[in-house]
Amino acid sequence: MSESSQRVANFRVHLVPAVLALANPPWQRDVWLDPSTFEDLDHIFHTLFDDFCDADHPDRYLGISLRTEEEVDLVRQLGRALNAAEAEAPNDTDAEYLQATAWPEVVAVAGRLAQVMVANDLGELVSVHEAKPTDES
Repeated sequence: MSESSQRVANFRVHLVPAVLALANPPWQRDVWLDPSTFEDLDHIFHTLFDDFCDADHPDRYLGISLRTEEEVDLVRQLGRALNAAEAEAPNDTDAEYLQATAWPEVVAVAGRLAQVMVANDLGELVSVHEAKPTDES
């Protein structure tokens, strides 16, 4: 695996689970609304906006944590939806976000993005597997 591919994989190990979490409302309620758990929506925001991407301006992450223009476009849509939900959460609590009228759009876009990201990652795994020399002994 090339150094560039390894870097993308290292970023996506964090990014894909964050997107999957946004696509799963039952999990959000079970985890983010439970004060005894470590992960919360703030962690997701940091992953998507600060640490492994910039959901407001994802173009520069193409080839770094995003594989395709389609992923870039969907991350941009997800950023807009998250910002709309944030505007409806004056106290910045996870419960407020989940009740926001914009939240169903967050879940829908995250679902589409998760599907694309997982398919792209599986395609990358297949290409890495096919590139390995086979032992014909």
